[in-house]
Amino acid sequence: MTDFEKWPEYFPKVAESIQVVRHEGNNLEMNVTIKSFGQKFPAKMKTRILPGKGFVSDNESPKFGTSGHEELLLSERPEGTVIDYTYQVAIHKRWLRIVAQPLIGWFSIKYWQKAVINELRKRLEKN
Repeated sequence: MTDFEKWPEYFPKVAESIQVVRHEGNNLEMNVTIKSFGQKFPAKMKTRILPGKGFVSDNESPKFGTSGHEELLLSERPEGTVIDYTYQVAIHKRWLRIVAQPLIGWFSIKYWQKAVINELRKRLEKN
């Protein structure tokens, strides 16, 4: 999950391109093009890799009008690996706030689950 430059290959429904522009230890800064709601948006990610656990990231997408704090944490349990994913979104464009709850809330998380989590599950089941 932390090989971000491979995300367009692994998760093509949500990642168009990812370029690491700064890498110091476990800290990355990336310029990305994300796919969402049938559009492509540039974004910047400031990400800290948590070895063996996942990552946390602060993201900005001025064109889309949002910023957010993302956490993807993995933990081992007797029944298997548990994925704990959260994304806190700040909506900066007034017009977007009107439709934000159904679109950015429920729909986005369901789409992310299908495009990323389910793809990850398929890859893991193959190995």
